Amino acid sequence: MPAQLLSQPNPPPDPSHIPDSILSLRVDVPKNVLSSNELDSIRRFRRAADYIAAAMIFLKSNTLVEEPIKPDDIKHRLLGHWGTCPGLVLVYAHLNAIITRTNLNSLLVVGPGHGAPAILACLWLENSLATFWPKYTRDRQGLSALIRGFSVPGGFPSHINAETPGSIHEGGELGYALSVSFGAVMDKPDLVVCCVVGDGEAESGPTATAWHAYKYIDPAESGAVLPIVHVNGFKISERTIYGCMDDKELTALFVGYGYQPRFVEELNDIDQDLASSMQWALDEIHKIQKAARSGNPIVKPRWPVLILRTPKGWSTIKSLHGEYIEGSFRSHQVPLPEAKNDPEERKMLQAWLESYKPSEVLPNGEPSEEVLSIIPKDKLKLGQKKEAYAAYEPIDVPAWIDHGVKKGTQESCMKVVGKFLNLVTHSNPTSFRIFSPDELVSNKLDAVLEDADSGRNFQWDPASRAKGGRVIEILSEHTCQGMLQGYTLTGRTGLFPSYEAFLGIVHTMMVQYSKFVKMAHETTWRQPVGSLNYLETSTWARQEHNGFSHQNPAFIGAVLDLKPSLARVYLPPDANCFLSTVAHCLRAKDYVNLMVGSKQPTPVWLSPEEADRHCIAGASIWKFASTDDGLEPDVVLVGIGVEVTFEVIAAAALLRKLVPQLRVRVVNVTDLMILGPQGSHPHALEDTDWDALFTGDGESDGKGRRYIHFNYHGYPVELKGLLFGRQGLERVTIEGYREEGTTTTALDMMLQNHTSRYHVAAAAIRGGAKVNKKVEVDAHEMISYVMHLAQKDREYIYANGADPEGTFDVPKFD
Repeated sequence: MPAQLLSQPNPPPDPSHIPDSILSLRVDVPKNVLSSNELDSIRRFRRAADYIAAAMIFLKSNTLVEEPIKPDDIKHRLLGHWGTCPGLVLVYAHLNAIITRTNLNSLLVVGPGHGAPAILACLWLENSLATFWPKYTRDRQGLSALIRGFSVPGGFPSHINAETPGSIHEGGELGYALSVSFGAVMDKPDLVVCCVVGDGEAESGPTATAWHAYKYIDPAESGAVLPIVHVNGFKISERTIYGCMDDKELTALFVGYGYQPRFVEELNDIDQDLASSMQWALDEIHKIQKAARSGNPIVKPRWPVLILRTPKGWSTIKSLHGEYIEGSFRSHQVPLPEAKNDPEERKMLQAWLESYKPSEVLPNGEPSEEVLSIIPKDKLKLGQKKEAYAAYEPIDVPAWIDHGVKKGTQESCMKVVGKFLNLVTHSNPTSFRIFSPDELVSNKLDAVLEDADSGRNFQWDPASRAKGGRVIEILSEHTCQGMLQGYTLTGRTGLFPSYEAFLGIVHTMMVQYSKFVKMAHETTWRQPVGSLNYLETSTWARQEHNGFSHQNPAFIGAVLDLKPSLARVYLPPDANCFLSTVAHCLRAKDYVNLMVGSKQPTPVWLSPEEADRHCIAGASIWKFASTDDGLEPDVVLVGIGVEVTFEVIAAAALLRKLVPQLRVRVVNVTDLMILGPQGSHPHALEDTDWDALFTGDGESDGKGRRYIHFNYHGYPVELKGLLFGRQGLERVTIEGYREEGTTTTALDMMLQNHTSRYHVAAAAIRGGAKVNKKVEVDAHEMISYVMHLAQKDREYIYANGADPEGTFDVPKFD
């Protein structure tokens, strides 16, 4: 069956076996909110917007159909998704009306982002397009430019994106609208985000979990989300799950989630139905908020949700070539795909567009007075809300250096950072939050939880209810990511700590967000936002207790693939460097920052002042581990990452004893992006600076570039790609995570992945032997001995279930 077989348009769901008594839990309201004038204005607004949306998909000229449509009036390629547009226009019109009536402070988040024609049409009617895109004036010329330019090179794309005024959500990938909405209202007590969730999107796992997100909303401190589930029954070629659920099943579902469901489905009186339902929902929101803000919060309040049932592609043609169009999947995209070449389809298009009576609602290409009467004032227009494009306020980041730890001690990077984040939360009680899919205690960031007002914000737990907590802990990476995006794009700053292995769950969400920010940079009117900050810990190198499933550093590669102007990857080698990096990232704007580090106690190599200079530079020669402070090396050993850097230091100490004639330079890289070829990234080293760190052709002894061995935390192929284009790569060797692991010991993880001190030492001897004859004569013997030591350690591990005593003592250099 290539597509859904239909016996009728807009088919009803089969009845369920749930008792009818469940319907007593759905909400009924009187349908009497709109005056006759308001009702007429809303209907005219809908006709105007529906007309513009449909015309955008088809027409390049004759944009007001003032004469018969000719083939040349129709675009060469028909792009767009009509099916969701009438429902989106319906919601937009009524949101306008209630804003005008109540001065509601609102944003609209659109899950079905492919309904861009509907949103762009409404933005043109309210004159928000012209505010940001002057060529789309609210007149005949501007309307023609909008219709002609949709989904063609140089015009608006087929999906909502950062070029769409009022948007805070990239509209391509489905599943995240709801969590983005909940993030947007956090710490904005006067904001109501109306979120349209399509019934296709409602099938996604991220949406299913995001329905729980209101349980993290304290109505005393935050705004509210009004979800509208748009059930039009179809996806591209099949019915939706929600479309096949009757009212009893949907009532049971949403009551179980904790909502009060209100069905909006009276098609003959849909405007009064939706207007009354929206007003009821707003009144319920205000009731819940008033109780919380007066000191008598409702425990487990039941928030409103509207379930809007309208036909797919409502108001388009009824049928074509014997197949249903309106009320079927065939209206999902372009209802008349051959209108340019088929006279019959062109005639049907003419009749369809004329059914909206554009001459009445768009006389001479301008909105009529009746249409304009429901449009809010500029500062309340959905397309001009500053929360969506100009709300960023930098947070107060304490001076980290005052909280540094003593050089030479052993400290957990995460424990030290946790104490610092506790200070950050106290300094920014309404503009900083932590969104964590893994328990902070497990990641050793639990210092954040020491105080109630910096702790958790789970409103269904009496221990954390109504205490102003800054931490959202929910075991859904998707929900955390969506909340973080909504929070960040409306002007605040957040942090996403996670087990390293599971950040990949939000890979595509992160990519979609970066696309949004990339396009935002290309507008003239979107102002900066805080960075998207990931703190990646519980890394593969110290997940020897959880095993192979928890060993995966692939998210580094995901960030490296982003636009260089957006991507930042940091692997601080110790607690002081991590403090410096966190402080920097929390202050940074418009980036995707990834910070990778260990939660286990590891040496503090650098003092706070040294760490500050090291992080500013992005890399430096560690003289204490190098021969003669790193002068005239035979080989350069590079550590990138906490544990692999320890192995480099351990290798340097071992070589000092076993091969004293080998001259070693040790370099640590904390900013991964410095390694790319000159000009490839804003942080990429100049060629002369690269040579100063890693040696160049003009070395004083005339032997040219030295061999470089990188001991890298991530997959070697990532580093190979990053280095491509640098000179002398034939002298570079790389080891990193080889996709080897199990439940074992920390040293065995290094041995299995060839990142151990022994593998580093062997690579150093091989490289040094190329330029130092004194090393060369004993190279084979010493390499064999070093790898013999590795084998002995591995035998000990498997015999005793532990690493040899002293394995992770701080290496000493005589």
